[in-house]
Amino acid sequence: MKIALINENSQAPKNKLIFDTLKDVAEPLGHTCVNYGRYSADDPHERTYVQAGILAGILLNSGAVDFVITGCGTGEGGLLACNAQPNVLCGYVVEPCDAYLFRQINNGNAISMPFAKGFGWGAELNLRNVFEKLLAKEPGGGYPPEWAAAEHNNKLVLDGVKTAACRDYLDALRAYDKKLVKGAVAEESFPEMFFPACKKPEIAEYVRSLL
Repeated sequence: MKIALINENSQAPKNKLIFDTLKDVAEPLGHTCVNYGRYSADDPHERTYVQAGILAGILLNSGAVDFVITGCGTGEGGLLACNAQPNVLCGYVVEPCDAYLFRQINNGNAISMPFAKGFGWGAELNLRNVFEKLLAKEPGGGYPPEWAAAEHNNKLVLDGVKTAACRDYLDALRAYDKKLVKGAVAEESFPEMFFPACKKPEIAEYVRSLL
């Protein structure tokens, strides 16, 4: 699985800590991690939590990544911005139990975390434990086990509702304010990471037209 980290403006100083912790947990399990920034407080490319959600939508709908980890000060903005995107199902994760249950029961493709609220003593330990529980086993196994079949069916129903409620992804992307999307993909590292990994030429073509 390819996992992307996306940070917005306010929590950019924590990008290295979050990404290094993610790699330490994920790479020994055979996953690939990519860092889409923002990379530091001095990073010149602004990105709001709304733009972080747009970028998550681009990465997931294009097949460039399989899973997104994002967040903001409270995690709520990142959650809302991601879930506004077609085909993105984002969970709110504060602690390891949240991560485990979200992946096993809801089996979404993104999480949003609070990287300021409650991010105090032992925060790096909580990060590690969250990522360990997130990636502990194959997703969608259900919890408790006897509810697995019903939970799997509910997930399929939810996917159907999400699809029915959202327009075609490329139509949605084209409808967004172009300056907003351009800002979401403004990092200098974006083209070299995204375009070789993108599996949807039509999305790549549109994104390239904005750069």
